[in-house]
Amino acid sequence: MKKLLLPFFLLIILFLSACGDNEATEATEAPEENETTDANNAENNVDETKSDTETESETFTYESESGPVEVPTNPQRIVALTNGPNILALDGNIVGIDEWTQANPLFDEKLDGVEIVSDANMEQIQNLNPDLIIAGSWQENLENLSKIAPTVIYTWGELDYLTQQIEIGKLLNKEEEAEEWVNDFKERSQTAGEAIREKIGEDATVSVIENGVDELYVFGDNYARGTEILYQEMKLKMPEKVEEMALESGVYTLSLEAVPEFSGDYIVLSKSPDYDNSFFETNTWQSVPAVQNNQVIELNSKEVTYSDPISLEYLLEIFKDSFLNE
Repeated sequence: MKKLLLPFFLLIILFLSACGDNEATEATEAPEENETTDANNAENNVDETKSDTETESETFTYESESGPVEVPTNPQRIVALTNGPNILALDGNIVGIDEWTQANPLFDEKLDGVEIVSDANMEQIQNLNPDLIIAGSWQENLENLSKIAPTVIYTWGELDYLTQQIEIGKLLNKEEEAEEWVNDFKERSQTAGEAIREKIGEDATVSVIENGVDELYVFGDNYARGTEILYQEMKLKMPEKVEEMALESGVYTLSLEAVPEFSGDYIVLSKSPDYDNSFFETNTWQSVPAVQNNQVIELNSKEVTYSDPISLEYLLEIFKDSFLNE
């Protein structure tokens, strides 16, 4: 009997040992499952942190002239009440534009389907659901605009025409692109200026004149119409009378009789198709030496009232062709 019980006890011992081994194995494997869970949790935490970082990077603080403004890093719906052409030059996504920019033929293609807006109509702007508004310091309802979307304000003339483009580049997160264009444009326009001065003479003078309703205007060196290119970059000279009356103020109103006194050896004429142009058929105009010598470069005033890259590139080609291929 004892001999029969011995194997039976041995079987029980072996069975318990096997169970113990399985439990030990499960206990050993359990930490691997915990490690996997911890790893997944860690990965999820990284993803959450990454998501938070991406959310934070969707905006940045732009240091505007009126103080810091939190703006979108990649704005998709811009309302431009000012500086629209500068934004277009950097392919900004404009959904609302001022009427003057919309009327400029140079921007027709880029503004196809873009709505004309005004700072006097808050509801219209709000309905466009902008994520960025750019306005002039002279405009109304600036506080209300800032309640609709982050609003950046610029003062006309506060920055020179090239620095203004770089500032728009900063705002749109395209500063490097803006700086590259500025450096390249300065080099090309200055090189063209050297060639023009060599051809027409260092002492040759150029006037920039525009017709209004009942008067004419002559411009200094920072009033669009190509003045920045001609005087600042190309270093062409303006007549003494223009320098005296228009350089500091930017623009001077002329009587029709005073035109000969303000006319240079060359005239860049910004001519409006909307006004009475009969003056240009009078003896006063026809007797001006630049007119008699066929040294008048005529521009459409609707196309040349801005100093953005699109306008400047357009004008640079006109000036190069007109002065160098006459």
